[in-house]
Amino acid sequence: MVARRNKPKPPLVKHRFSGADSRKPKPPPATKQPFSGVESHKPKTSPATKQKFPGVESHKPKTPPGKQRFSGAESRKPKTPPATKQKFSSLERSALYARREAANILRTVLRGDAERRAVASIKSLVLSPSVRNKRGTFALVCETLKYLTVIKDVLEIANVLNSKWKRQEPLVFIVCYDILFGKDTPSIGDAEKFLMRHKDALLSGLATLLVRKKVESVDQLLGSKLTGHLKPRYVRVNTLKMDVDSAVQELEKHYTVQKDETIPDLLVLPPGSDLHAHRLVANGRIFLQGKASSMVAAALQPEAGWVVLDACSAPGNKTIHLAALMEGQGKIIACELNEERVKRLEHTIKLSGASNIEVCHGDFLGLNPKDPSFAKIRAILLDPSCSGSGTITDRLDHLLPSHSEDNNMNYDSMRLHKLAVFQKKALAHALSFPKVERVVYSTCSIHQIENEDVVSSVLPLASSLGFKLATPFPQWQRRGLPVFAGSEHLLRMDPVEDKEGFFIALFVRENKVDNPKSSELLDRVCRRRRKNSTMQLHPYLCPKMFRRWSGTLHRLKTRFLLSRNGC
Repeated sequence: MVARRNKPKPPLVKHRFSGADSRKPKPPPATKQPFSGVESHKPKTSPATKQKFPGVESHKPKTPPGKQRFSGAESRKPKTPPATKQKFSSLERSALYARREAANILRTVLRGDAERRAVASIKSLVLSPSVRNKRGTFALVCETLKYLTVIKDVLEIANVLNSKWKRQEPLVFIVCYDILFGKDTPSIGDAEKFLMRHKDALLSGLATLLVRKKVESVDQLLGSKLTGHLKPRYVRVNTLKMDVDSAVQELEKHYTVQKDETIPDLLVLPPGSDLHAHRLVANGRIFLQGKASSMVAAALQPEAGWVVLDACSAPGNKTIHLAALMEGQGKIIACELNEERVKRLEHTIKLSGASNIEVCHGDFLGLNPKDPSFAKIRAILLDPSCSGSGTITDRLDHLLPSHSEDNNMNYDSMRLHKLAVFQKKALAHALSFPKVERVVYSTCSIHQIENEDVVSSVLPLASSLGFKLATPFPQWQRRGLPVFAGSEHLLRMDPVEDKEGFFIALFVRENKVDNPKSSELLDRVCRRRRKNSTMQLHPYLCPKMFRRWSGTLHRLKTRFLLSRNGC
């Protein structure tokens, strides 16, 4: 047997690979067909894999080549063309905003009238910085109030309001006025569209109301509410920014202008002159201010360099008038408690350009006269809250539901009493400042309880502090009611003759407190009086006073017993 010879094995040729290729040779790359769009990033799914999600894939049919493929919701439903939005003109938008602003003011006024509480006048609310269309808003509020009783009756007859719109009655009243009596027909707004759908019912209700009242026109329904008095338009020139002659030349281009005989910086324009949009009003060179309001600061006569306190300063017309009279010198402390009225005050001050006014957000009665920051006050202007009975027509209060011909001068006696109590406290507090030399007390009221009675109640205190009544504007004819000696020094304005009712009292200190010794003497006397009133009559602590007190008591007891026995 032949033995096999083992053939030698060929040497192994080692191929070097890197990474994963060292374990498995890399197959030749397959020729890939390029894809477009999103598909170039996703490998094509095999048919077996597609069967795993039949529900999802059924919503994505293959797009034939050559057609554009949509993504997202567009792949399921073609996009519909957007609806054409209706464009409104600037006049329509301005009218829409004016109706909303008028509704807010009307809500405030009606709520205050229903609750019998004092609110700002319609003019003050309209002149707020938040109101953009002041002219249109003011006209809407006034006209709606004139026709308010008619509008309420028409809505009750038509019976078209549901619970939703009954909660928005002020806006409904405004829109109803535009539909029934206005010149422009409202076209945009939810309330406008709702009431325009019931326009025929509203007009039918108005016709039914005329038949029920047996009148031929709406003017006969309104009666005296359409009648008003012609009051001149007064304009006060802000001498911090403009002199009086320049203002006259500028205003004479469009109006007939006269200078007032009493107030040097006050101009008189014809009744009905509308200056709300005038550029001189917009930049604070002139202010729309009544004559009575302008007389208050002029009666105080502050000197340049004084420290003056305006106790109840908002909205700020009298405050900036003081700054103009003081030629921007000295210092004015403007005190106001209400936060919203503080904002209005700051806006007025900024518009006037006065730089010597410091706003004090707080209660005037809470100010300490002995505080070093108030120790140098030389004059105080006090125009506290009042009934406003002298400016009913100017405030347009005669248009409110609570006003009628029978009780237009009769106010709630309790409210008048509360106002008088506050006014007495405020006036007494103003007189207590140690270095004050002049104090002006003013109201826009015609009631004696707020005017002469308040002054007469503080006269004893004023006399003890060295004050006496002075005569502001001696050439003025109407004076205070003759209810106490010295009332001829007071100043009154008549609602009929002067077109508004007003009251001014001026206190002037005879013994000016120039040195601290007299002030200290006054404090010492006050402390002694308080000590004597609170001292306890004890036989060991105060033996002399106790014996005097016990002797008086014994004599009174003896007289009582004798009178009882008929002696």
